[in-house]
Amino acid sequence: MKKDKLLMTPGPTNVPYKVREAMARPMIHHRTDEFEFYFTSMNENLKKVFQTDNHVLTLASSGTGAMEAAIVNTFSPGDKVLIANTGVFGDRFVKIATKFGLDVITMDVPWGKGVTGHHITQILDSQDGKNIKGVFVTHNETSTGVANDIQSIGEALKDRDCLFIIDAISSLGGMDVKTDEWGIDIVIAGSQKALMLPPGLAFISISDRAWEAIERSTFPKFYFDFLAYKKSLEKNTTPYTPAVSLIVGASQALQMLIEEGLDNIFDRHENLGKACRAAVCSIGLELFAEEDMASDLITSIKAPEKIDIEKVRKILNLDYDIMIAGGQQQLKGKIIRIGHMGYVDGFDLIKTLSALEKALMQVGYDIELGTSISAAQNILKY
Repeated sequence: MKKDKLLMTPGPTNVPYKVREAMARPMIHHRTDEFEFYFTSMNENLKKVFQTDNHVLTLASSGTGAMEAAIVNTFSPGDKVLIANTGVFGDRFVKIATKFGLDVITMDVPWGKGVTGHHITQILDSQDGKNIKGVFVTHNETSTGVANDIQSIGEALKDRDCLFIIDAISSLGGMDVKTDEWGIDIVIAGSQKALMLPPGLAFISISDRAWEAIERSTFPKFYFDFLAYKKSLEKNTTPYTPAVSLIVGASQALQMLIEEGLDNIFDRHENLGKACRAAVCSIGLELFAEEDMASDLITSIKAPEKIDIEKVRKILNLDYDIMIAGGQQQLKGKIIRIGHMGYVDGFDLIKTLSALEKALMQVGYDIELGTSISAAQNILKY
């Protein structure tokens, strides 16, 4: 009997029935009071989830499009920026910024390790750190399972004349992101992660200081011109045709997050992260991310010696209808990644762990069935 695929990946993630139902409603025109109702509701709740009083722009784009948009709207050719490269998505910031001719100072961090305010301060206080106009950090590096210490970085930057820009594409809605309190000038989020939506929308909060930089930017832009989006947002609309059904779905998903409560959401994800890490360690597997920087949204696991970890993933997908992620770039075939973000609870994790044990056993890994499940159940509250 074929069942719906359980997505335990770092995105796309599972979409709640209420959100799918909202998106299946008849199409509406985007220049109507009906659309304005959904758009306004979405924007009000976006500010709550971003924990900000700033404008939050909505783009019909993946998170990568929003990363590019943040760079071309905020800087000019030759501007000097510091980018913490902690994995695939930190490296993506480096590639985009380099492509557009920024003077990029790269902080290369061994994959599996994270960045704190202390690390950023060391560079800014060095000769290389002079005249830096922006600092870019990935909050939740899904390629490695590391969560960088955004709060301490914000503290380190609060009295410095440079913008603080974070990729919260996977973290927003699952981990605490105090945009205003932590002094984050630009926060980028994506729809298909902890926000429980399909891919296709990106959200960007922009501080007053960042708007001043946007006014000075000389990069050419048209579709992703933030000034055009701001002007339209003040009229409760969009400059171009939006992704109407996704916005209707977003209004529903965000309302569900607000009803659950941000503190409850963060606690749920923290509990899932602790349970997953304890479970995989209980069966002799080794975590890839350093313990004190491990993400609560995704658990990265080293492949056991002489075990074909990609075959394990294939068994999970084809035999058990559970999809987890493999390693990317130099980590391909070396790690697996279990996502537990968004519309996920303890029962989803238990199901995944049960299937993982059986798949590991099928490829010759010595294991006593039920071990990881017991370890997880001792921790799970949800």
